[in-house]
Amino acid sequence: MDFETYRRDVLRTARAELTARDRLLIGGLGLCGEAGEVAEALKKALFHDHPLDTQELCDELGDVLWYWVFLCETLGLSPDEVVASNIEKRRKRYPEGFSAERSQRRDDAPPRGR
Repeated sequence: MDFETYRRDVLRTARAELTARDRLLIGGLGLCGEAGEVAEALKKALFHDHPLDTQELCDELGDVLWYWVFLCETLGLSPDEVVASNIEKRRKRYPEGFSAERSQRRDDAPPRGR
């Protein structure tokens, strides 16, 4: 499956009558909520001795993806465009691959406060 096919399915399952403001709210809050569910499942597995439920995580990651694509659409961005932009950013930031030293000395990092 490609992002365009998935994007069309997201729009098929989204409420069409939402205002632009409501689309932003639903997209942003939904994305945060679903990411929190991923974090909660990991916390329970890592710190509360629950079994790591990869199917639950698959379902929650799918929900994260739904809201991410919905938010891209709301902002007038294609998922492919966002992915390509992120790849370019990371290639500039880490041209030889990740290194802790380069991460600590990034040109685009905000100044550190004390």
